Amino acid sequence: MKFLPVLLITLVLTACTSAQLNQTMGEVNKAIGKDAPLTTTEVANGLKEALVKGISNGSDMASQLDGYFKNPKIKIPFPPEVKKVEDKLRQIGLGGEVDKFVMTLNRGAEDAAKEAKPIFIAAIKQMTIQDAWAILRGSDNAATEYLKRTTSSLLYDKFKPVIQNSLNKVNATKYYGDIVTRYNKIPLVEKVNPDLTDYATNKAMDGLFLLIAEEEKKIRLDPVARTTELLKKVFGAQK
Repeated sequence: MKFLPVLLITLVLTACTSAQLNQTMGEVNKAIGKDAPLTTTEVANGLKEALVKGISNGSDMASQLDGYFKNPKIKIPFPPEVKKVEDKLRQIGLGGEVDKFVMTLNRGAEDAAKEAKPIFIAAIKQMTIQDAWAILRGSDNAATEYLKRTTSSLLYDKFKPVIQNSLNKVNATKYYGDIVTRYNKIPLVEKVNPDLTDYATNKAMDGLFLLIAEEEKKIRLDPVARTTELLKKVFGAQK
């Protein structure tokens, strides 16, 4: 069995044809001793199914009411680069306005998260067999990292206007403008005007990827989380 890691690494790192992959798959399954061998198509489809499942669960959790706001792992705080604004406003008795802004900021992210799922799923469809093998044999968050690497730029471009509209819809932009305006009127302070939409977009994306990574880890480690026969077969074969 010692030859298996070398065989699999070779499979992942070389640009094999479909026929070559199927041949190698046969050798791997024979060595493992599986009665119902995995095919390259099953591996690819199993990974895609796992990603779609993780994305669906992650997006659903993020987009529900308080999905961001009451989840300390992904809650979006007051922009750290202007933390001095928050501190100063609290010092002069405007903490309530700051808290209200933070809540609306997270409401915007929750609203925008509803639109993320189809963007991720479209990217999953582009996954190659080589990608699938690398992910299957990778770390607990290998699929999430693949998704982050291949979708972040496109996701940002598509997600940013959704975030902007969401922030406007829940008045987060207005509240932030009011807060910054109040701060800038304080004598002798350095004026600030950071890009709120950029900040919220990146934080919202980070939160989604974190939730997806958690779902991926469950599928890899917990048999109960593998809700279909294909997931059980593909991930069970990695024991």
